[in-house]
Parts: sequence; structure tokens; C-alpha cells
Amino acid sequence: MPVKVGVLGFAHGHVNAYCAQWQQRAEDQIELVAGWDHNPARLAQNADRYAIQPYAAVEEFLAHPGLQAVVIAAETSLHAALVEQAAAAGKIIALQKPIALTLTEADRIVAAVERHAVPFTMAWQMRVDPQNIQIKDLLESGLLGKISMLRRRHGLPAQQWDIPSMWHFDPALNRDIWADDSAHPIDFIHWLLGTPESVTAEIWTHLIPNDHGVALFRYADGVMAEVTCSFTCLAAENTTEVIGLNGSIVQNYGDVPSCNVPRPAGAPGLKWYTGEKKEWTFSDVPSPASHSTRIAALATPLADFFHGRRPPIASAEEGRTSLRMTLACYLSSREGRRVALEDERIAKI
Repeated sequence: MPVKVGVLGFAHGHVNAYCAQWQQRAEDQIELVAGWDHNPARLAQNADRYAIQPYAAVEEFLAHPGLQAVVIAAETSLHAALVEQAAAAGKIIALQKPIALTLTEADRIVAAVERHAVPFTMAWQMRVDPQNIQIKDLLESGLLGKISMLRRRHGLPAQQWDIPSMWHFDPALNRDIWADDSAHPIDFIHWLLGTPESVTAEIWTHLIPNDHGVALFRYADGVMAEVTCSFTCLAAENTTEVIGLNGSIVQNYGDVPSCNVPRPAGAPGLKWYTGEKKEWTFSDVPSPASHSTRIAALATPLADFFHGRRPPIASAEEGRTSLRMTLACYLSSREGRRVALEDERIAKI
């Protein structure tokens, strides 16, 4: 039986990929029924596109007959209030990244989910990417032995966008591009390695506020994980490197600049080398043809979560920790020193 799903805000464009997939894939068993947005034009456009009932008030949206689950894709500044309302109404919730602007807002989300005991997941595409899952499996198998370093390069070509027209660059709605999009690779290393002890970071501005940064996360077991982001990057190739005592993993074509430019015919997306085999093993998991393909692929895991066929992609608590890791980078960059993840001043960022 289909799950009746509504959309709380169409600001975050990824939700359009999910909606399109659900309407094309009968096997996902998702029935889109309702939409809300504080922007009347955006609401009307998407209500017409998906043939759903539009609502100007959140309360009326949540009272839609039979509504079971919601995808919250409104501006980041609205996340906490919308989660509180949806949780109080007993809805299953999928929330776009990042979880919130501040740790105080993230705490409100965690508290609302716990108080009302509603199913909740963060919508992190990198946690369901098949190649990324294979990387996680390889690490957990012990194939590489003790891990010493992990590096994730990430980027976007923001210089090609109409930046003044986009809410993503409004500090009141979304802080800045580092908070919004470095959240992806930071959550990725959180997913792979757990919570680090500290971070040393440099964040700087080239074209738009905080569009470049390097963060080095230090783990209790000695692992160092680097996140390098350029949001004025037109083209790239390598996205992930993992170094262990017994071998290494290399992944290509894992973000927008690497997915959306021509690649050599037959180029491997994921490979690993071990001292035992003394040769590269190539993954049989193909790289997505484009980054939009990767985004759309999150629709089915979300559908499975709504149906109770899989656990959350990431819990509210994990979303809060990934936000803490992201915000800690600001404190480190401002002070020019290593910052512990437990530093109380992170809550003031």
C-alpha cells in the first residue's frame, strides 16, 4: 500500500528529484498528496508539477487526510520549527541537510523527535551511494589493516550560478556555502570513521563568503581525516582516498565537478590496492552518469524508510554531530588553532 507523503518546503532542489522518481517508480509505493511553502509562487509551481494539494498554512498541510510522512526541504533556518510541528502531528520525517543553522536548533530537533517518538531520518545522499557503501564495507572488513588517513575532496561550480537570486547564500537562511555543502563530506567521514576528537581548519573567501576550506579531523585512534572543499571548482576527478597499512582505496567521480565533466571511456570509479595481491582491484559498482543521477538515487532509500523497510539513513543525533563537526571548523579557523569537538563555544557559532 502506498505511503502518503507531503513536502514541507520546495526550497532545496533535491526534493524535486525525489518527487520525480516517486511518480515514475511505482515500486517505491509513494503517493505524493500535499505541499506547503511560504513562497506562494514556488508552492503553486510545484503543486501543479506534481498534481498535489497546496497549503498556505503548515497546520492545514499536516491535517491533510491520510498524510503519513513528510519531506522537509525548506530553507535551513526553518528546519527546527517544521520538525517540531511535524513531530507533534505524528508524521514520519525526512529532513534535508544540514540539520540546522545552530546547535541550539539541532537540539530542538533531537528533542522533538525523542519527545514524540516519530521515525526520523536525515536525507544524506552520500550515505546511500553504492560506491560509498562499498568503501565503508571495505574499511569494516579490515582489508586495508589499520587506517592512517582518509581524504575527501568536494566541490561545486558556484561561479556559474546566479548567486544573488539564490537563498543558499543568504546568511539568515542558510549561513553560507561552507555550512551548507561541506556538510556532505563532513558527514561522510563521520559515517565512515565516527566522531573525531578535534579539528584544525582554515576557511576563506575567494568569490562568495567561505567558499573554500580545508579541515583536518583528528581521531582518538590516530586516524587523520581531511575534508577539502572548493565551491568555485569547474572540474575534478579524484574524490576519496583512504590509506591503510595494508593498502589504499581511490574513488573518482563522486561529486559535481567530477561527475559532470567528460571522463575517459571505461575509467574506473572505485579501486583498491593491497599488499597481498600487489595489484589494483576494480569495483564492479558503476559510477553514476551524472550528479543528478546520484541525487535521484536517494528517492528509493527514503521510500524504503517511509515504509519501514530500512532504518534511518542517519538519525537526528547523527545530524547534530555532523553539524557540530561543521561548526567546529569555523571556531578553529577564527582562532587559528585545533579545536576539540567538545568545546562549549561551538554552540555559540
